[in-house]
Amino acid sequence: MAKKSEQLTALKVKKLKEAGSYPDGQGLYLQLSQSGNKTWFYRYQKDGKGRKHGLGSYPTVTLDMARKKATACRILRDKGIDPIEYKKQQTLDEELKKLKGVTFEECAINYIDSHKAGWKNRKHEQQWRNTLKTYAYPYIGKLAVKSIDTGLVLKVLEPIWYEKTETATRVRQRIENILDWAKVRKYRTGENPALWRGHLDKTLPKPTKVQKVKHFNAMPYVDVPKYFQKIRKTETLAAKALAFIILTASRNGEARGAMWAEIDLKKGIWELPAERMKADRPHRVPLSKEAIKVLKEAKKFSHDEYVFTGLKKNKPISEAAIRNLIRTDHSEVTIHGFRSSFRDWCAEMTNYPREVAEAALAHTLKDKTEAAYQRGDIFVKRKKLMDAWANYCLKSDKSAKVVPIKKQSNKH
Repeated sequence: MAKKSEQLTALKVKKLKEAGSYPDGQGLYLQLSQSGNKTWFYRYQKDGKGRKHGLGSYPTVTLDMARKKATACRILRDKGIDPIEYKKQQTLDEELKKLKGVTFEECAINYIDSHKAGWKNRKHEQQWRNTLKTYAYPYIGKLAVKSIDTGLVLKVLEPIWYEKTETATRVRQRIENILDWAKVRKYRTGENPALWRGHLDKTLPKPTKVQKVKHFNAMPYVDVPKYFQKIRKTETLAAKALAFIILTASRNGEARGAMWAEIDLKKGIWELPAERMKADRPHRVPLSKEAIKVLKEAKKFSHDEYVFTGLKKNKPISEAAIRNLIRTDHSEVTIHGFRSSFRDWCAEMTNYPREVAEAALAHTLKDKTEAAYQRGDIFVKRKKLMDAWANYCLKSDKSAKVVPIKKQSNKH
């Protein structure tokens, strides 16, 4: 027989059909919805306001089970504990307990998988995986990410900080990103032990103090015309691609990946979309007559959307093919180095303003004030500069001066 304060019975709960709330006593209620679903809740007052704490659905939670849960709620309230807040804390504790064993390696893999779609190429993803596997995982890969502290980060970095400084710097940045990601996912708390400014910079010397920056080996600009004219006599696609790279002073990946859809031969413009640019901004390249001539010659080799077609279908020519061509005569010169050759020529042999040369190289202006004024791409000036560069590459007289463009007023 039910207690006097209890108004429901197992049979009554089973037969109830009309929607509404049915009290059992001492704060326990059965809620019957219009759709026929039956759920239990415990009702109580807090700070003068009524609150409802769900106890589960019938018949999974029987009448007896609901009464026991309601009793537990009353005990909590007698202790001054809010049942709803208590349940939230319990859920959080359970989640933290589950996450306790999440390792740094698991976080790193998840981080890479969630970010690789935003990276420009497969090579970047592979570099992340390889550097972490080689330098970080042996020390912290199997450790719970929440336990990673400054001492462990230093254990990864110190063995390579002095001998492989550039690599060590990238590893530190990647560890920092992964730990930040883990914090957002609530796998760890506290400050990031891989942070450089105000933290690791107090322990490790600056990378620039340890190892000087190594620039790409470049051909002296005075030697470029002779070499350029030699490769123009070479009837291979690699030679056409290299000539195009030199004439446009473009990055080798951008030039190798050039597509016919980006090029307007009539207007003499090569338009690169933002996703193919290092600065993630669209870039227009003015094409000299010689650059257009190179492109027309490349058409003989092209059989798909790429200007410089690779051996595999729908793949551009490989970097190795161009690099091997250069190494035939100049083993120390790099593809990227021709951009430096062009920049040195601009500075030494012309009077073109610095911002024109930098824009030709698709460099972002570091000076914020200067960048604020320089909203356009100074295409007309760059067109004259690239024509002058093409003329220089084709001339045998390497000392020939370039006629400068008239300086424009700086008034804004």
